[in-house]
Amino acid sequence: MERIWKKMIGALGFTLCMALAACSDYLDVSNEIAESLDLEAVFRNPAYTRQWHANLFNCISEYSCTGGNNASGFTNVWSSLCGETLISSGPSSRLMEAGYNSSNAPLHRWWVLYREIRDAFIFLKRVTPLGAVEDEQQLTEESVRRMKAEAKFLIAYSYFSLFELYGPVPLLTEEVDPESKDLNFPRATVDELVDYIDRLLEEVIQSGDLPPTLINAAIPDGNERYNLNEIVRPTRSAAIALRAKLWVYAASPLFNGGYAEALEVKNNDGEYLFPPYDPEKWKRAAEAADEVVALCESLGYKLITGDQDKATNLLNDMRDIELSIWEREYDGVEAVFMTGFQGALINSFPYLLPNFPEGYPEKESSARGTFGPSMKMVESFYTKNGLPLNMDKEWPYANRYKMGREVDNTYQGVVALNEDVLNLHLRREPRFYAHIAADRCYWQRGPVASKNLEVQAYRGEAFGLHESYLDASTRQNICGYYVKKYTRTEVQTSNYRSNSAVLGDCRWPVIRLAELYLMQAEAWNEYLNKPDDREPLNKVRRRAGIPDVQDAWKKFSTHPQQVENQAGMREIIRQEKTVEFAFEGHRFWDLRRWKTAHLELNDKILGWNVLGDNARTFYNNYEGPVVVWSKVKFISPRDYLFPIKAEEVMISGYVQNPGW
Repeated sequence: MERIWKKMIGALGFTLCMALAACSDYLDVSNEIAESLDLEAVFRNPAYTRQWHANLFNCISEYSCTGGNNASGFTNVWSSLCGETLISSGPSSRLMEAGYNSSNAPLHRWWVLYREIRDAFIFLKRVTPLGAVEDEQQLTEESVRRMKAEAKFLIAYSYFSLFELYGPVPLLTEEVDPESKDLNFPRATVDELVDYIDRLLEEVIQSGDLPPTLINAAIPDGNERYNLNEIVRPTRSAAIALRAKLWVYAASPLFNGGYAEALEVKNNDGEYLFPPYDPEKWKRAAEAADEVVALCESLGYKLITGDQDKATNLLNDMRDIELSIWEREYDGVEAVFMTGFQGALINSFPYLLPNFPEGYPEKESSARGTFGPSMKMVESFYTKNGLPLNMDKEWPYANRYKMGREVDNTYQGVVALNEDVLNLHLRREPRFYAHIAADRCYWQRGPVASKNLEVQAYRGEAFGLHESYLDASTRQNICGYYVKKYTRTEVQTSNYRSNSAVLGDCRWPVIRLAELYLMQAEAWNEYLNKPDDREPLNKVRRRAGIPDVQDAWKKFSTHPQQVENQAGMREIIRQEKTVEFAFEGHRFWDLRRWKTAHLELNDKILGWNVLGDNARTFYNNYEGPVVVWSKVKFISPRDYLFPIKAEEVMISGYVQNPGW
């Protein structure tokens, strides 16, 4: 095992090599200066030390990157790999088509995160207070304590990211000397890894070295707002939130006795890696979620609500929903932890915005419009009564693929009134209209009323196909729908990149309060074996503009008994998570940890006949959706965990994950 770990430590110690010989990129210094630096020199310099610390944040995934060619284990390729979305060409579609094995699997996090973990341990061992009082780069005792707590948080975050992809992994708990003779690091068990991450986060939380929040309520005008210079740094709230998420994963079937094939996996010494079912883990998860929600609410975190600037309540609800992930200059207080990438607002817009025809006044030259939602996601959003489409006795489920008309002014500016519109697009919940651009509905594409564009998606229309054929090398949307999430309605489509500058510094939420509420609901439902009478689920639904769970199911549902038992509430909570976090990169992980991926991810991806140039042909003679992508495959039990690279297994002797 020594050989592979020496190779691995070479990768883990990538920054050590740079510190010794190539610091120019890592520390932003010239090659001449880099040649004279070693680790001791780096950590005697306050500026270099701060740069080393800043680079530790590279472990954080950036899910604002979606739909494009920048696919890695740290971007949101997961939305397409779980059937939420489809892009007509690009890495995710090629990956679905070709598949992969343990030798050529892409999307690895292994080398990058072990390198980041080792960098953090190097930092913890060497950082000290530095600099004179007048030095603007001075490292005070207080700042060093905070930076060390952040480094520990980032180690915990890195191990969690490895855990969700590979399951239990080798556990390094200190800096490792690549020349050491003792480089035998077997895979930790699930419980060992979870307990280590938990202890590390507890150490951070109890140290008092992280601020509880970055919300600053003490500015002169009395308004709460974030300190933008500090926004991406972890807080005590973020640490407790990550710990709650860790325990929700640890309690879930994938890691808690529900993955039968994994229960047989043993290290070479005979130790089982996966534990049998323990219901007390759900209690631990529920209590952790309660703790972080109580803290966040006491500190002023809240769901984004209260927009009153629009013409109707529906439009106001849609604006609140939009801002749940895009808070202008982070004046809002929903995001508990965010990424540090400053380009989040413009990361993915070329794949999301429509490829308008030449000469169209709103055309954005870089827009491809190739990224669209699957029919499964279109139909996952609720009715206006907050119910699944097939359970609302007031909604025309049997005729959902037929045409209807909307005459209620409640939907003014949202749905085309007094026109033929597919019933599937009528009387839906606000999140549907906020996140899905559907035919004969509106998409606000600029700051004034005249920019509220009616989506006309038939071939030859502005939002439709421009060609009479399908071609993967051409900019085409093959689903018949667009994703609104990731873009901002007040930014005009043409010149989107430059127009978005007015919004300032927008970054992507890693954890937001709505997720913590849904963690509470899920964990208590699983532990109590019966529906919980607490309110977290309803808090999310109220912001979404739909009735509380009990009201919706008792008044409008064909299955009112669903809210009276654990299994029924489990389905409700899971659908709520799917809808609230649609396209944000959650569903891939949720389906795996719930052990339901094999039931969901072998369905062909459906949409509309985008070659149709009128309602009848576009909507397939009103007979239902058509297959737009058939190259979908989830192999169970294999695909529930990512493979450890075959080279690692061959040289190190690691036991491989099931099926690989």
